Amino acid sequence: MPARKERLEIHFTGLNLSAPEQARFRYRLEPHENNWTEPRSMREVTYPKLPYGRYHFQVTACNEDGVWNPTPATLSIVVEPPFWRTWWFQTIGILMILGATIGTVYFISTQRLQRQLADLRQREALEKERARIARDLHDQLGANLTQVSLLGELVGEDKDLPQEVELHAKQICNTARETSVALDEIVWSANPGNDTLEGLVNYACKYAQDYLRVAGLRYRLDVPPQLPATNLPPDLRHNVFLAFKESINNVVKHAKATEVIIRLQLDGNRFTFEIQDNGRGPAEAQSKTGRNGLRNMHKRMEDVGGSFAFEPAPEKGTRVRLTAPIGKRAL
Repeated sequence: MPARKERLEIHFTGLNLSAPEQARFRYRLEPHENNWTEPRSMREVTYPKLPYGRYHFQVTACNEDGVWNPTPATLSIVVEPPFWRTWWFQTIGILMILGATIGTVYFISTQRLQRQLADLRQREALEKERARIARDLHDQLGANLTQVSLLGELVGEDKDLPQEVELHAKQICNTARETSVALDEIVWSANPGNDTLEGLVNYACKYAQDYLRVAGLRYRLDVPPQLPATNLPPDLRHNVFLAFKESINNVVKHAKATEVIIRLQLDGNRFTFEIQDNGRGPAEAQSKTGRNGLRNMHKRMEDVGGSFAFEPAPEKGTRVRLTAPIGKRAL
């Protein structure tokens, strides 16, 4: 019987040719009814609402002498369940719940693992940054402070030689100035508020302006008026600035130039610092600079997914190109 049919009506009769009106019947619907009904003459029965399942309807009759048929007639009845109560639907439901549970556990575990990995990477980056700052303090400030200390001792030893004392005093002033600049660079590189392309460009251009002005070189800055608001990783910002600084220092010390042009070029997800001078040219500049200095700049740019180029300028002199990715570092 289909699930949507809740009402069951059964008709039956008995074969009694001599006195059919005296026939009596009793019946039961197992397992819905366990006991036989009272004898009655009615030849039909109605079950208004049967739960789904398997049933056996049994009916037996007696004649006018009250003799009951020992073998009841049996009718097997199956009431089909609604589809949401079928075994296949429940199996699918259980599998879906199980799959959703496994998926949820996997998703939560994956998210937790990703957070742990992100925290680990952040801690590693922090430790790396701390180590870099400590190394910079030791390399840049430690050597300068040691030099100041030694010069101070020389001032005491040469106190009777005014010219030597004056020379030592000038050296102390120069070293103190270099120490102040180095400390300013370390503070700038450690400040997360400067981890932007604009922060790098502004600081690099200010350094170049101050240094070239003191060196007496003409300079021109060619920088876009609007820069994208893009974050830069601290190590990328630090390495690009050091390579830029080394390029400016090489121009002043070795190129014998009178003019420097500094350009910033934006190309999709990369930016390029271009330092061009009108000095000796790459051959002589390289011999003065040394291969180690060029290798260091190349290594710094390579470490941040960028590139370094040292080539002749279009007209005269040397051109250095420092290219690095914007935002996420290229792998």
